[in-house]
Amino acid sequence: QVTLVESGGGSVQNGGSLRLSCRASARSPSSTVYGWFRQAPGKEREFVALIRVRGTSALYADSVKGRFTISRDNPKNTIDLQMNSLKPEDTAVYYCALASQYTNNYREYSDWGQGTQVTVVS
Repeated sequence: QVTLVESGGGSVQNGGSLRLSCRASARSPSSTVYGWFRQAPGKEREFVALIRVRGTSALYADSVKGRFTISRDNPKNTIDLQMNSLKPEDTAVYYCALASQYTNNYREYSDWGQGTQVTVVS
């Protein structure tokens, strides 16, 4: 099991930006996919973005497309989520996770961080 630790959450005004970072405890196989998910109170966990360890393929939820950018630094075992033009509806706990194949289904992700709170206020 890989340990994942998120950081960078906080409170920001509507239209502001935050950069989340996820640090993994070890290198992962080239087939690994890293994903960002979020969960607001009373709602199911929601896919945000993913990126493959190998190559540059990335996928975004429609709700964040054009505003969020996922990136990785394999030598440092980090996965970042740059969030711009934040909206109140982006408020949630954000989690990073890993899966063994390309999927946006949170149930297929095996390892999870403990999450970091993002709050967007008007």
